Amino acid sequence: MNAKPLRVGVVGAGAIAQVAHLPVLSRLQNVAVVGVCDSDLPKAAALAERFAIPDSFDDIEDLLRYTRPDAVVICTPNHLHEIHVAVALAAGAHVLCERPLALNTDGVQRILAARERAGKVVMVGMNHRFRGDVQAVRESVRRGDLGQLQAIRAGWYVFRPSRGGPDWRRRGAESGGGALFDLGLPLLDLSIWLAGGPEVRHVTTSLSRGDARVEDSGCALLVCQGDLSVFIDVSWRHVGDTERFWVDLMGTKGAASIAPLRVFKELHGSAVNVTPTGAAGRENAFTQSYRSEWAHFLASVRGEVEAPNLGEQLVIQRLMAAIYRSAEEGRDVSP
Repeated sequence: MNAKPLRVGVVGAGAIAQVAHLPVLSRLQNVAVVGVCDSDLPKAAALAERFAIPDSFDDIEDLLRYTRPDAVVICTPNHLHEIHVAVALAAGAHVLCERPLALNTDGVQRILAARERAGKVVMVGMNHRFRGDVQAVRESVRRGDLGQLQAIRAGWYVFRPSRGGPDWRRRGAESGGGALFDLGLPLLDLSIWLAGGPEVRHVTTSLSRGDARVEDSGCALLVCQGDLSVFIDVSWRHVGDTERFWVDLMGTKGAASIAPLRVFKELHGSAVNVTPTGAAGRENAFTQSYRSEWAHFLASVRGEVEAPNLGEQLVIQRLMAAIYRSAEEGRDVSP
């Protein structure tokens, strides 16, 4: 006998809902998308029609009241994440929230408390953790194939014209920050997670704003315990033929790279390619990461696996605060 479908509500009808979540949800078994809401009701209605969703609303309260979802996915602008997560938890729904969970550490702490009261699953959409190539590299790190990690170098360059995209991303009070918050936060999460959560001793940051209200590029160096350094480099203004995304790890016994996947070990004085075959898979990495993210979230809701530790997001927010404080004060700072 088939299990009762999990009822899912979508909060926010923007790009990430359209190109990532709904295409995946529409193909999942035992999941029924019961409603979508957005402050722009015609936009929500158009998206509902496109994906054969029965109801559309312009307010999360109505979505929760009339469709009674078991879970919701939060795809709204950054400054609304905290309140939307809290409202959904109060209504008894599990929550998958697009990053960031909140704009600052106080917001994350409030959500942690609300999650504890509600007894529901809250998971942050750090989809890069669920990529096949990332999972393969993490397993290599955990097995000790690379030895002691000494350096992680990560970057993400995209071309985002100054007049392109939603305007809220360029208003710090609504976005939380510019390119470093948008692109750097998930890279920071990925780097710290791959390294096993090392203590960060101090942070140095450089930002470039140009004539923008928030930074359109920037870099941050984090010096961690055990002589590990993490360097994050991001840009919204990369002018080139394609987007660039990379994560490189270097250890005492080997090295690994993501996008493309490569793993090398030092054996008998030579660098030997030990890249696992088939780890990246044929599926587009973007689509695969969201599909796997949803699979993990649904398994967490059903009690089959543990959701990622939400407390990790408090650590990441503290590090982001230190990154911005370093830029503002023009010096190294301790988190």
